[in-house]
Amino acid sequence: MRNSALILLVSAALGAPHALTGQEPLPSVPQSLSLREAVDIAMQYNPAYRQTANDHAPAAWGVRNAYAAFLPTFGISGGMTYAGAGTQNFFGTTSFEQVSSTVGSSYSMGFNLTLNGRTFTQPALARAQLKAADASIDGAEINLESVVREQYLAILQAEAQVRLADLQVTRNEEFLRLAQARFEVGQNTILDVRQAEVALGRAEVDRLQFGQAVIVEKLRLFQQMGVPAPDDPTVVVLSDSFPITEPAWALGDLLADANAANPDLLSLRARQSAAVANETAVKTDWLPSLSFSAGWSGFTNQFTNPDPLISNSVQSAQLSAAQNVGLCEYNNNIVAGLATPTVEPLDCSVYAFTSEDEADLRQRLQDQNSVFPFDFTSQPFSARMSVSWPIFTQFSRPLRNSQASAQAEDAKEAVRAWELQVRTAVSQAYYGMLAAHEGIRIQEQSRVAAREGLQLAQERYRVGSGTFFELLDAQLAAQTAERDYINAVYAYHRSIATLEAAVGRPLR
Repeated sequence: MRNSALILLVSAALGAPHALTGQEPLPSVPQSLSLREAVDIAMQYNPAYRQTANDHAPAAWGVRNAYAAFLPTFGISGGMTYAGAGTQNFFGTTSFEQVSSTVGSSYSMGFNLTLNGRTFTQPALARAQLKAADASIDGAEINLESVVREQYLAILQAEAQVRLADLQVTRNEEFLRLAQARFEVGQNTILDVRQAEVALGRAEVDRLQFGQAVIVEKLRLFQQMGVPAPDDPTVVVLSDSFPITEPAWALGDLLADANAANPDLLSLRARQSAAVANETAVKTDWLPSLSFSAGWSGFTNQFTNPDPLISNSVQSAQLSAAQNVGLCEYNNNIVAGLATPTVEPLDCSVYAFTSEDEADLRQRLQDQNSVFPFDFTSQPFSARMSVSWPIFTQFSRPLRNSQASAQAEDAKEAVRAWELQVRTAVSQAYYGMLAAHEGIRIQEQSRVAAREGLQLAQERYRVGSGTFFELLDAQLAAQTAERDYINAVYAYHRSIATLEAAVGRPLR
């Protein structure tokens, strides 16, 4: 946002900020507020605009995601299992007895990459969507500036009405003094005095109402700026004024500028580009897809109570050793029976299963079982590549193609319709501005004539040639002319603001 450093400096200098839950503190409103400062604050804190501005980050990440689709994904997963002891039955005939419960863990790491037509067209679509989001943000910025400008003008117009009301109070006070003076010298009746008092009271009520209108318009401005209003809105004074200048713009130039800068038109064109890119992406659904995956994995499996299994293993080792010793002794007996002195008997003790052997076996089995949770048994590396090409998809691809083509055509027609709308809006605002400028000249003449009529009626009443009712009529005519002139002036300023909004850029 523009001039953010200036806004932060003004906020720090003029008071403590108000808190906004979950966001940065809101600034205090400067006591002397220019239109540029009001717009800059609104760009930072207006809730509706900030909601639109938040669309940029997801769209930007969408572009990154589209390009990242050419890179493989990488993931790691792990888990733990538990199985209780008992008998597992398979198909009702086969059973497996597990004497101890088990715990286990596993991991896997893998790469996956899929390439298809969408992969190659997605970057262009994501860029178009980002451009559309940025165009919407630019349009929201221009529209917000237009709204703030019109509200700023509404405050200035209400303040001008207050000044006119002050003038009317001053006039009626003078008329009351004049009526009382004439009554005291017997030149009129008490009726004129009462009429003057009523007129003064009505003028004071008008001043009070217009003063209230200023406060209401300021509250609306603070709402558009997205900041809380001061406890006393009257402490904030608008510092800008808008002079009346002769319109010097040509309609043809304004139409050309609007065609190139109107924010809503630019947003629709960007969305049309996104729709065309989406149509291209959908058409790639007819192309095949290539998938590649690779990974590593491992597991652990540990008995929570290995003693029964170790005991079985020890018994098996003892039985095997006893069999080997018996076989050895049998061979020695056969050799001894042959009475062959050259053959030495075998040492059968080497086959014996000693207590040391039992302890070593128990420790080895215990160590082999102590693997949970991270002493994994790794599995071999695996990789897989596949190609898929759907042939018949129940007409889902033609349906998506038709829908995307219709959306692209709708977006094209929406752009053309808005181009016509912009041309009409610019032309209407341009001719309205010319009429409003001419209305200022006419109302100025009426205001001068009404003032002269009021002065003449006041002098006639002062010298006794006119009645007080004639003075009140002249005053009402002057007041109406003054008010019509103020309305004409700010109607002209608002017509320029409307023209600026239609064109899409400031004109002064």
